[in-house]
Amino acid sequence: MALGTTLGRVVAAKREGARAPLVTRAALKGLVLRIVPPLVVLAVFLLVWEILCQRPGAGLPPPSRVVTDAWDIIVHPFYDNGGTDKGLFWHITASLQRVALGFTLAVVAGVLLGTLVGQSEWAMRGLDPIFQVLRTIPPLAWLPLSLAAFRDGQPSAIFVIFITSIWPIIINTAVGIRNIPQDYRNVAAVLRLNAFEFFAKVMLPSAAPYIFTGLRIGVGLSWLAIVAAEMLIGGVGIGFFIWDAWNSSHISEIIVALVYVGVIGFVLDRLVAGLGHLVTRGTATA
Repeated sequence: MALGTTLGRVVAAKREGARAPLVTRAALKGLVLRIVPPLVVLAVFLLVWEILCQRPGAGLPPPSRVVTDAWDIIVHPFYDNGGTDKGLFWHITASLQRVALGFTLAVVAGVLLGTLVGQSEWAMRGLDPIFQVLRTIPPLAWLPLSLAAFRDGQPSAIFVIFITSIWPIIINTAVGIRNIPQDYRNVAAVLRLNAFEFFAKVMLPSAAPYIFTGLRIGVGLSWLAIVAAEMLIGGVGIGFFIWDAWNSSHISEIIVALVYVGVIGFVLDRLVAGLGHLVTRGTATA
């Protein structure tokens, strides 16, 4: 009797599982609640923009005219006529390549310096005041110095990205290292871990949430810095595209480029946040 009852429950459970919908009502409701509010706000913003900029003498074009004027660069982002006459795809790709190189260098140097400052009291007293002064210098203020040192726009732009994004990485890494629980250090001492093992197995995992917070701030600053730097160094890049459009009085193209800049910046932040969530197993805020 008991066996028959158990088998009946198993069969009923399988039937219920087979009938379970792939998309539940709760999941669908959550998706709607996440998508609809931004769409509503965006629609209201575009409507207000359209109304305000339709009046005579408006300095900016309305959204309807932006789409009409910049239609060619919207639908043809891959054209390449040589030189700087390229589609938005190639300008964005060039900027992302500079950001990738400069930000990677900042990550390596920032994590190592942050670990040194967080682990050593002497290093913190000696380097922290210098870092606090240097991090307040605006990104573009470094550009003339880097141009004088490298005598070329490409490494100068990469240096500006590096020097702009390294400070939040150093500071957050140092804070994470200083907040390692003493119990972890005691266990490492009992196990007689060497310096490299302690760094790889204790420091980095414990400080990872702080490090990825610094990385998210740093990648945002990198994207801001490259757009500004490219306006001055010229060549292919989204910053140069915006400045060239301004010189040509193509305001609609500037607006389209700014939309791309905002979307790319959001995607970069989400990528770093997602990587941090994966590496720290959910302890870093995504």
